[in-house]
Parts: sequence; structure tokens; C-alpha cells
Amino acid sequence: MDLASLRHPVIAAPMAGGPSTPTLAAAVSEAGGLGFLAGGYLTADALRDQIRQVRSLTGAAFGANLFVPNTTPVDAAAVAAYAQRLAPEAQRLGVGLGDPVGGDDDFFDKVSVLVEERMPVVSFAFGLPGPDVFAALQGAGATVLVTVTTPGEAVAAALAGADALVAQGIEAGAHRGGLADADGVGEYGVLVLLRLVCTATPLPVVAAGGLVDGAGIAAVLVGGAVAAQLGTAFLRCPEAGTTDQHRAALAREPNDLAPGETALTRAFTGRRARGIVNRFLAEHSAAAPSAYPHVHQLTAPLRTAARAAGDADAVALWAGQGYPLARELPAGELVRRLSEEARSALARARTLS
Repeated sequence: MDLASLRHPVIAAPMAGGPSTPTLAAAVSEAGGLGFLAGGYLTADALRDQIRQVRSLTGAAFGANLFVPNTTPVDAAAVAAYAQRLAPEAQRLGVGLGDPVGGDDDFFDKVSVLVEERMPVVSFAFGLPGPDVFAALQGAGATVLVTVTTPGEAVAAALAGADALVAQGIEAGAHRGGLADADGVGEYGVLVLLRLVCTATPLPVVAAGGLVDGAGIAAVLVGGAVAAQLGTAFLRCPEAGTTDQHRAALAREPNDLAPGETALTRAFTGRRARGIVNRFLAEHSAAAPSAYPHVHQLTAPLRTAARAAGDADAVALWAGQGYPLARELPAGELVRRLSEEARSALARARTLS
């Protein structure tokens, strides 16, 4: 698929854990953007069901995203110490901690589903899939994207066989999607990263990170992107599976003099991710080990119980830095409005030349 051929250069970022729904993906693609399903945390059968749900709603192309399994050994002692630290949280919420068993998130079975379903667009986060995965997906007609956060990662992805790249700036909400998860790595702003990646490889580049309105989309298009990927912008759409607590935290006016700050944290999943600062993030970030998916599994019952109790201080409130600009609009209308705003911003820029 030629990503530059989209009627509107707007891609709805895959948001695992609930926000990305078949209804949202279908609405974005039907409006002329590119909707995405988030395969992370789903079983292979659930992913297949979601793909077929989208196809029952639209004939337009859409994509699916997978998390590449972590192959780096984790520090079991650090995970155990973090579990001990979280024991009072579990007691307060009346649940037990999850079992940090690791695993591959059903990765290879989900790849098989994407091949069998002949998905037109597939993206990966958290690493590079093996050459057999690239070959299988591309052989089934997929355009394969890899998420990168540094120019070096972009070069590695290009050499591995990626068809296009998602350049994710540090402003982005939720997980850092690049190949590495070390502190201090991949902390480029989206515009700087975009220019460096466009210079480092000839591949088409999708820009992501803190982009919430049309002016931001225009900026990355001028910077060389073929399209912009937005996640936080779609969290307030009625089609998104965003929880009530999360929606309330996002409902800040752009002129709010004191919107909630965002920060990177490993507290909820063991992998760096950006969310609105709440009590859990503030109290546990410094102690959380680099251990994904083990910490994610450990805290899953806490987050489920907190959501059920309406406790916004113990759930992950993923959001990019530009979240006060997010609007509560139907997804199709939002896609069209973003595209119109981008065109207006580009026209204004031309008058300055």
C-alpha cells in the first residue's frame, strides 16, 4: 500500500489494551485516513475476530500492529522486589498481584493470522521481527512498517527489510515503540527525529509523537513525512474504547493554565510509556524495573480493579504531551477536520514565503 496515497494523511495509532476498537479503525479508514487495530495483548483468535469485524464495517484498507517479543532476560530479583513494593496496592484494591511469567504474547500465531487474512498494512513496535516474518507478510501483500525512535534504529529497520518507518518522537503517549528501551535512548523530538530518519534512509516515513491537531500534521508533512500517526487525538472519540477515568483526565481545555503533566514511566508495564501523572505513576516510577511484559502482568489485576472502582489514581492514563488539544468528536469527522486544518496551515505557510 502506498501510504502517500491516503485521501487524508491521518493514521490512527494502534493503542493496545482497549482504546483501539474495530469501530474506530473502520471509521478512520472509511473517512479516508488509515485505521489500525492493536494486536498487543490480544490472542490470535481475538485479533482475527477484530479484523473480520472491521471488514464487515468498511471496504477500505486498514492496518494491524503487533508487539515484537522481548528476548532480553529480565532481573527476576528486581521484579520480585517491585511485587513486594506493590503488595499494599493490591491489598487496598482487594486483589492479588498477577503472575509475571513473561511470554511472547501469542506473537507468531498472530503473525500467521495477519498472513492468512492478507492484511494490507502491518506495523511492529518494540523491536525487529525476524526475516521469516517480513517474508511471510510481504509475500501475502502487506506493507510492513517498523517503529523507530533513533536514526540508528531506522537504518537497522531498513536493512532488515521494512517497507516504511514510523518515527516516534519523545512527545508520544503510551509506550516507546522503538527497538531499545534504555533510559536516555530515543529521546528525540518528532521533528528532529523525522529529519534525521529521512536523511538516514530512503524509506517512506510516518511521523508520530505529540501530534493532535492539523497544524502539527502540516509541520511533519513539510518535514518529509508521508503521513502523521495520531493516538491521543482519537482517545476522546466515541468509537474509542477509552475508559471513563481516562476520558475525564483527557478532558482539558487547551487554555487550561494547569493541565496535568505527562511523564515517562515503567510503573505500569516495565517499559517506558508516557502518561498523565497520577498517584501510582508518581509513587512507583523510580522503583519500577525495566521488565516488560513481567511488570505489565504483575500490575494487570491492580489496573482492572482500579478501573472497576473508578480510581483514576491507580490506572495508566496514557497521553501524549499535546493531549489538551484533543477533541471529543466522532472519528470520521475528526479525520476530515484534521485534514482541513493541515491544508489551511500549509496554505498559511505558503503566504509567508
